[in-house]
Formats: sequence, structure tokens, C-alpha cells
Amino acid sequence: MEEGREAHSGHPNPHIREIAEKDASSAIAVAGHPIHAMLVHFPIAFVIATLGIDVFYWFTGDMFWRDVGVWSAGAAFIFGVLAAIVGTLELLAVAGIRVRVASWNHAIAAMVLLAIAGANAGLRIFWPETVLPNGLMLSVLASLATAFAGWHGGKLIFDHGIGLLISSRQ
Repeated sequence: MEEGREAHSGHPNPHIREIAEKDASSAIAVAGHPIHAMLVHFPIAFVIATLGIDVFYWFTGDMFWRDVGVWSAGAAFIFGVLAAIVGTLELLAVAGIRVRVASWNHAIAAMVLLAIAGANAGLRIFWPETVLPNGLMLSVLASLATAFAGWHGGKLIFDHGIGLLISSRQ
């Protein structure tokens, strides 16, 4: 990353300094640990697992894998909704998060991912015979969207310090 591009209190641009001075600590946390950061691991794991399950179903043709895919895609969507609710509340509640463009990029990418995960779960529930190829394609798309949304979420943590609890002992 180039010197001077990130928001910090000594930045030459007064607008960026103003953003850097806003509190970006988590408002929805348990003992200082952001709940959104705790929840996002579940939909991520289920989205990737659904892709693996679809590959197993494709190679074996065993209906067991199609049935497991319904549960995995459903869990990805349900946990995604939970993480999205908490993330949206955090976005709206904390001014230091809300003013950063990267926060909105992550939120939009996550909503796109949630729509894909919902379509994937719905397809499996209502039209299970179309898992190959449609469900597989949605699983690939959901995995790519997961990578994209996760990358933007990581930027919020590592580049902007969003939700970090900095100990006074360090």
C-alpha cells in the first residue's frame, strides 16, 4: 500500500483526517468481540461446503449429496441473514464505519452474496432436480461472491481498523 493513502489522523487531506478521527469500534459486541465478525464464519463455511457437496453429487450421482446440499445451502442463507442483520445494524449505528466507502462496498457485496445464497437454497428446496447444473453454477457464483465480500470485509479490518479492540496494555 502506498504511503499516505490510508485514513489516519496525520493525513494531509482534511476530509480523510476527519474520517480517521471517527470512532470505528464495534457497537454490537460481546466482551469487546464484534458479533458480526463472529457470525460471518458460518455462512462462509456453508457456502464453500455447498460447492464441495455439489461436486460430490456431480461425481457420484448419489441422492444423499443432493439432500445434504439442501441443508448446507439453507444453512448458508439463514446464517447469512443473521450476519447481515448484525452487520447492517453495525453499519448504521457506528459513524466511523458508516462514513467509509469500503464499508458500503462490503455491504453491497454481502447483499449480492445473500441474494445468490437465497436463490441457491430456494432452487434446491423447490426444484431439486435442477441442482445439476443450476445449483452447481449458483454454488460457484456464491463462492466467488464470498471471496469478493470477504476480501472487502478483510480490508475493513486490516486497512481501516474497523471493529478492533485495542488494549491499553499493548
